Amino acid sequence: MAMSLIDTELGRLHVQVHGAGPPLVLWHSLFLDSRSWCGMAEELAASRSVVVIDGPSHGRSEPIARDFTFGDCVTAAERVLDSLALAGPVDWVGNAWGGHVGIQFALRRPERVRTLTTIGTPAHGLRAVERWTKAWPLVQLYRIAGPNSLLMKPLSDALVGAEAQSAVPELAATVMSAFTDADRVAMFHAIRSMMLNRPDMSADMRRLAVPTLLIAGRDDTTGWQPADAHEVADTMTDATVTAAPGSGHSSPLLLARDAVTAAVQEFTRYPV
Repeated sequence: MAMSLIDTELGRLHVQVHGAGPPLVLWHSLFLDSRSWCGMAEELAASRSVVVIDGPSHGRSEPIARDFTFGDCVTAAERVLDSLALAGPVDWVGNAWGGHVGIQFALRRPERVRTLTTIGTPAHGLRAVERWTKAWPLVQLYRIAGPNSLLMKPLSDALVGAEAQSAVPELAATVMSAFTDADRVAMFHAIRSMMLNRPDMSADMRRLAVPTLLIAGRDDTTGWQPADAHEVADTMTDATVTAAPGSGHSSPLLLARDAVTAAVQEFTRYPV
């Protein structure tokens, strides 16, 4: 495994490269970091060159104390690929936020994306009631008090899910420690930029030309279950939906990593 910090417009991003072969990129969920892949990168690296990116202000990437856009994330991702001399198309796998970045990357740089896989990635933006009664108060609470107990319970439920907290508590705690360890000012800007200001991407997904795999949690509490994914997939050129266990956006990675890995391997397989 090779590790490096790569200069981008969103600060220096921490990047790990596992294995060798056709390139596959992993970008994690908002609030978390690359530990949330729970060993998936190493499994995929048996036959692939797996590029694991810690998003801006997350994990071991440099904290930046300003707001940024999805366009900025696309530019930063492209800078990473250029720095690694990956000129050809990659298979992009994104969890939640990573899926949103992947949608925008595939839309704006279609020549650089071979396939797109999203895991727990809602197409819709925050609904008004969610924004003002749930998300905005929690973000302001975080800004004032940091990752306190009032914030951690609903966030853990939305990300790793109650099932994972019960079934694999140590793993769930490790995954959530990415949030508790983060730089507060930088994380606040990231949350405001990428969650509160995230647009509805349903129309963007209809415009995607790349083959797309949508992995959705069967009990996702945020309103992105397999039926919701099917509704969006039906409007797309080439989209497949796979159901996975869990009620949080990242639950499938903690509860069914082997099945998710197999689905990604099958979907991104190169012709013999």
